[in-house]
Amino acid sequence: MTVRRIVANIAADSVADVATFYAELFDLETVMDLGWIVTLASGETSMTQMSILSEGGSGAPVPDLSIEVDDVDAVYARATARGCKVVYALTDEPWGVRRFFIRDPAGKLLNVLSHAH
Repeated sequence: MTVRRIVANIAADSVADVATFYAELFDLETVMDLGWIVTLASGETSMTQMSILSEGGSGAPVPDLSIEVDDVDAVYARATARGCKVVYALTDEPWGVRRFFIRDPAGKLLNVLSHAH
């Protein structure tokens, strides 16, 4: 048996507003829009992963989603320019990631990160 993908589902009162947030902040494309569901994609191929955790690391809360980007500083600048409330400051973590936490318009806690090179 092979898992082909794992999809994050976000409940939202305003699907369009939440979809716009993710599309603009992370440069995602709409690949399906039925009104009640919008699916966004990056066009990149990545490994299927699922993390099970008891804490968010460094005393942070457990995030709802972790989104790895190639330039976390650029996304941080974009998020703060949009007025996103930073819940966990941009930090270089001892396990080799640079990350910050924000909340999306549906209230989901996002861990936005890049791995150190």
